[in-house]
Amino acid sequence: MDNPAGTAFHHAPTAMLVADHAGSVLVANQALTALLGHPSSEITGRPWPELFIPDDHGRAWEQHNRALRGTVSGPWPDLTLRTAQGRSQRTVVQAHPLPAAPGEDGPGVVVQMSVASRDEETLRIVTELRLREADTALWSLDLTTGELSELFGPSPLGRMLAGESCTLEDCLARVHRDDVARLRDALETSYQGRDYEQRFRMFDQVGDERWLYARATHVGGERPRLVGVVDDMTEHVQLVRRLADRRRIEAAQGRQVNELAAKLVSATTVQEVTDLLSKEFMPIFGGDGGHVLLLDQDELQIYPADTRDAGRWLHPGEHRDVSHPTGAVLQDRQLRFFESRSELLERFPAVEGALRRIGSHSWAFVPVFGDAKVALGVWVVAWTQPHHATPDERALMLTLAGLAGQALQRVNRQRAELELADAVQRRMLPPQPPDFSELDVAVRYLPARAGWRVCGDFYDAIRLPGRRIGLVVGDVQGHGVEAAAAMGQIRMAFRAYASNQSDPGTVLTETNRLLTETGEIVFATCGYLVIDVDLGQLQAAWAGQPPVVLATTSGFEVWEPETGPPVGVDAEAKYPVSSRSLPSGSTLLMCSDGLVESAEVNMDDGLAAVGNELSAKAADVHSAATALADLAPAGRGDDIAILVARVR
Repeated sequence: MDNPAGTAFHHAPTAMLVADHAGSVLVANQALTALLGHPSSEITGRPWPELFIPDDHGRAWEQHNRALRGTVSGPWPDLTLRTAQGRSQRTVVQAHPLPAAPGEDGPGVVVQMSVASRDEETLRIVTELRLREADTALWSLDLTTGELSELFGPSPLGRMLAGESCTLEDCLARVHRDDVARLRDALETSYQGRDYEQRFRMFDQVGDERWLYARATHVGGERPRLVGVVDDMTEHVQLVRRLADRRRIEAAQGRQVNELAAKLVSATTVQEVTDLLSKEFMPIFGGDGGHVLLLDQDELQIYPADTRDAGRWLHPGEHRDVSHPTGAVLQDRQLRFFESRSELLERFPAVEGALRRIGSHSWAFVPVFGDAKVALGVWVVAWTQPHHATPDERALMLTLAGLAGQALQRVNRQRAELELADAVQRRMLPPQPPDFSELDVAVRYLPARAGWRVCGDFYDAIRLPGRRIGLVVGDVQGHGVEAAAAMGQIRMAFRAYASNQSDPGTVLTETNRLLTETGEIVFATCGYLVIDVDLGQLQAAWAGQPPVVLATTSGFEVWEPETGPPVGVDAEAKYPVSSRSLPSGSTLLMCSDGLVESAEVNMDDGLAAVGNELSAKAADVHSAATALADLAPAGRGDDIAILVARVR
């Protein structure tokens, strides 16, 4: 063999060619002619970049020029050949300079074309499709030269971040100055053969700050490099920030609501209640104006008294007319929201003339009523811009209006100092429970006989969504006006939270938190039991109350739900929920400890006595309640609250 190197080149299995300095093909081997389907005579003399499809000419010439400059490095481009049969063939192209004599330009380049396997080609296609619309780029950093490149050519993210820059220093110049040192330190470890992973900020081509997450694997060899991926995390970071801001705002609003609700619960005058509704609650809902209309001897009084634009848009007599929103709300006690003037006019055309005198565009008309659903007035919130009230806003308005109604009832009971004892006693004794179609309920309250004492025992029965009913019995520790007032707060809080929470433990937890945030040193034992009539199931959250007694005509049992501490002691306390089935035909008893425990009678003996009595009268809750009140096994040294219930 005269020329072994030439023979090897000619018969090499990989398609190869040699081109001169201008790019013209000097010689092509058999593998290349077979790949193209053209004889060698049709290939030689042509610029080798023009063997590829027109879209790839530029990239091929770039490889040619880089080889002449001696700046060749991977990754190698993936270019498409056009064969004699008109087919396209994707190839990985590597161009290397031919050795030159000292002081002379390189005489040319040698080009090697490797046909990608079907799997490689498929992988490349899928990767390119994925990157085309994604905020991701695949990159490589030559650790010897500091040159950056993208594995599959420029991507949308790469163009946005780097543009024409192709060196590490160019890119670092646009990194946020607070992150540059950290990135350089991480790169130093990569020179020692370690992988790379960093999150950092970088300014893109238009000056906007972007959050990026870069990961890479170290690839060793003669020319060590990092090969990796960079993801644009800007939208994710912005979303996390928005969520964090929203949570902070919601937490602040929650604290504000709790503080104002505590003020509402403890308000002692009508003016305090109406000022809270018409002024201090406005920022929570973004309202621009508010007022309260309260019934006084069948006449409506407006608060604040100096309300002008928002409240006096109707003549006093018109407010009671059901053709106007306040009159309709007073009649059916249903809240009404209007997001626009047209919506209000569509429902109440009679207000057209009055609307010309005001600047509001959206309204909420919220009924204010007491425990017995007696209408006390209407709370009006107005917005000067169209406003959509969310379901959460509507529920919160109803809750606050309910608390306001109860506060107003309490205030009305404290009119005169001479009637203080009687007013507090009425507050302590809630109205008889409503007439439930699914449940018979009987209650009794027995004041202590050890002298006149205003006490804090309480009970309540609450209609819940579905065929569910909540029963509450509690005992505020201590005696006197403060204990009774705290009882009223706790009971109102129970009703407010129970109307919006299905979980008994959450109701107790929220009541406990509200009580602790009032700053008053008051605590209470209480039990909250929810009866699901359809499922025949009991759920209970307990805070130190005596257990539940379940009785039938054949006997009784004592159920002790898992208990937490009294409410008002620990602001962070949680209350577990205990569940069990309600035996068919059972009558249940909830009571304060005054019925079953005293200095002379331990609780086990007291529970046994009331259990036997309840079993004997299980079929009639009213007879059972009367019999238990007469029995009072622990004596009458303390006040007693009794609640007996039976599913019909």
